[in-house]
Amino acid sequence: MSHGEHKTTAQKLKITHESSQLHVAGTAEYVDDRPFLKGECVVDVYYSPVAHAEILSINIKEALEVDGVLGIYGSEEVHMKIWGNIFHDQPFLADKLVQYAGEVILIIAAENREALLKAKKKIKVEFKELPAVLSIQEARKQKLFIGPCRKIERGEVDKVMALAPHRIKGVIEMAGQDHFYLESQACIAYPKEDGQVEIHISSQHPSEVQQLVAEALNLKFNQVVCIVKRMGGGFGGKESQAAPFAVYATIVARKLNRPARLILTKDDDMQITGKRNPFENEYEVGFDDNGKILALNFELYSDGGAYADLSTAIMERAMLHSDNAYYVPNMRVTGQVCKTNTAPNTAFRGFGGPKGMVTMENIIEEIALTLGKDSLDIREKNVYQKGQTTHYGQEIDDNVLPEIFSQLRKDADYDSRRKEIESFNASGGSLVKGMSLTPIKFGISFTTRFLNQANALVNVLPDGTVQVSTGATEMGQGVNTKIAQVVSDSLGISIDDVRVMPTSTEKNANTSATAASSGSDLNGRAAEVATEKIKARLSQVALQVFARPLEWRGRKVAGAGTVPEIKIDDNDTTCKVIFDNNEIYDPMTSQRISFKDLLLEAYLNRVSLSSYGFYRYPGIFYNKETGQGKPFFYFTNGVAVSEVSLDRYTGEVKVLRSDLLMDLGRVQIEGIDYGQVTGAFVQGMGWVTTEKLYYNEKGVLKTYSPSTYKIPSVHDTPREFNVKFIENPLNERNVKGSKAVGEPPLMLAISVWTAVKNALAYDARKKNKSQKIPKLKLPATQEAVLMSLES
Repeated sequence: MSHGEHKTTAQKLKITHESSQLHVAGTAEYVDDRPFLKGECVVDVYYSPVAHAEILSINIKEALEVDGVLGIYGSEEVHMKIWGNIFHDQPFLADKLVQYAGEVILIIAAENREALLKAKKKIKVEFKELPAVLSIQEARKQKLFIGPCRKIERGEVDKVMALAPHRIKGVIEMAGQDHFYLESQACIAYPKEDGQVEIHISSQHPSEVQQLVAEALNLKFNQVVCIVKRMGGGFGGKESQAAPFAVYATIVARKLNRPARLILTKDDDMQITGKRNPFENEYEVGFDDNGKILALNFELYSDGGAYADLSTAIMERAMLHSDNAYYVPNMRVTGQVCKTNTAPNTAFRGFGGPKGMVTMENIIEEIALTLGKDSLDIREKNVYQKGQTTHYGQEIDDNVLPEIFSQLRKDADYDSRRKEIESFNASGGSLVKGMSLTPIKFGISFTTRFLNQANALVNVLPDGTVQVSTGATEMGQGVNTKIAQVVSDSLGISIDDVRVMPTSTEKNANTSATAASSGSDLNGRAAEVATEKIKARLSQVALQVFARPLEWRGRKVAGAGTVPEIKIDDNDTTCKVIFDNNEIYDPMTSQRISFKDLLLEAYLNRVSLSSYGFYRYPGIFYNKETGQGKPFFYFTNGVAVSEVSLDRYTGEVKVLRSDLLMDLGRVQIEGIDYGQVTGAFVQGMGWVTTEKLYYNEKGVLKTYSPSTYKIPSVHDTPREFNVKFIENPLNERNVKGSKAVGEPPLMLAISVWTAVKNALAYDARKKNKSQKIPKLKLPATQEAVLMSLES
């Protein structure tokens, strides 16, 4: 084991994001930063202004006459007209029917953007508007569903529910959320010789782009190369929904034999693309006098939008996370995706996890209010203990949940602060405070098993530097830095000597999306597998070099004779020397050789310095029909305490303090993990408080720009923000003992929403409504809070 695997905290903090200086200097290259080539044209799309209608006629005559317009193309240009990730149900280009406002109908190509804008205004499409379904309730009423209703169940729910001393029924409504990545959907298609095409795109899933472009245009997969250098944010919004834009650009590139650049404006992006799925969840819970949950029945309903996209998989994860961090002996959860006339909703950080978790946390708050107890006491009574299993049959191993509950309760001074809040609220005034602690138990891996695989190519070069290629895509989260650290630690060299290359389908084929918090796990381990193969070869070279005369080193010829060539046994995968500090050390003979000199010996002896690694999560399985199995490789755990204040006269919410404690296994790069945790938490705060999507009565999105859609600003972040990681050396299964951090912290922001609900309960109590459980939609916008305060 190399010394690099035992970095101190100071050493970990010195490792910075590989593109951080480029970001600060403004020199990091994104898709639209690529220089225009000779003859390159620009591309835009014309999309439906109505939610549901028949297309009666399309007239592009005047638009084609605009100076600079090169062509306008419709569905006739697409070979495979229908696509989809799970179900093939979505047209690339609508031709007879539009099913949401924002659905793309035409592709426009021009010499410049001015011509595009003029042409779009001159396109004339005649619609016959049809009734639009714009809510989950209406879809349920009309029985408009996507996919079957699914169920996970254990125990005797109905029997135990009927006998429970206490029961609560309710509904919780959760709105959607826009990804609001800084870089909109963007791609450039370059036509190549012999019908080939090279696509540079902002996508989390280059293999899907490659395959979808080929299928849509009747090409072979090997005619298409997709390259992703970096994205200006993704958050799931570029997992599936980036691919159609590559199809549009490629159609133009092949029709005109010119490079074609398609960059959406933020306004168009928000109107065309799907969001986080809205959910409306019905629940009934039975519990005893101490707050112990005895039986639980969930009915989850999501808004999938007009087409399936990933909504059924999102629903599955919501069902799997409906227990959150609590053991429920008798539990039933059903899930049904509803079809509406809105943009197809899609992956978003946390996938469906937040929807199941917030439903459970809402129930915990309501149990506490019913019994007149502190909600943290209810949580501690129900939290998973060692050896217990989930409602889908997976054991919660490496369970630190009880410990981190106890530690954060103490570290955040929860009990004394609760007394202070009660005293503050009793004194009256314009403000009311609330506080809540919520946990996460987030399963790591794709629930679709075949997606849990990755490959990597590692090239060690003669000067001691390394190039690494994987299927992971860098969207600002630091996956390239984490992969580089895995390789540098393995080889015992500086991380500055390892460069992770742009993701390309010609180097890493058949890869999965960078999603499900598994990008670093899968691709980092694949890179480690490849690196260890190279190390095994270099180990054999080193031992044979150490056994030879010193004068033979670095020479092809010794005296009058040829130096015998070093022989490598490819079946020997052990490494018998130590790689550390740019040297190779033999502990048996105490001999050393520099990393560079050993590479020269390997090259002169025709030993490969490149290797390919493949990795898949072992031991995962899940039966979607029975709802039982082990769908997750492991769980990332955490807890958060948030304290808020509400203005009784305006409904304004201020987050006064948030304390986060997470189990990330063996933290490898603290700076990046802190960034992921704080960034995810604030994004989650946006979902639960300020980010409200508004549509008009015809289903047209009205909040499609930064002026109307309220993401958190620096003023919305907690006034006091404390983040800590526990030491968990027991986690051995994942790469370098680390745990995934991409999605889980977002759900810790549920503590802000439950703290708002707690504050509303204090207000209700002061108004002599002690038995009233405050109802609160999500997000808890200023308007929603004010209405709850006044009700």
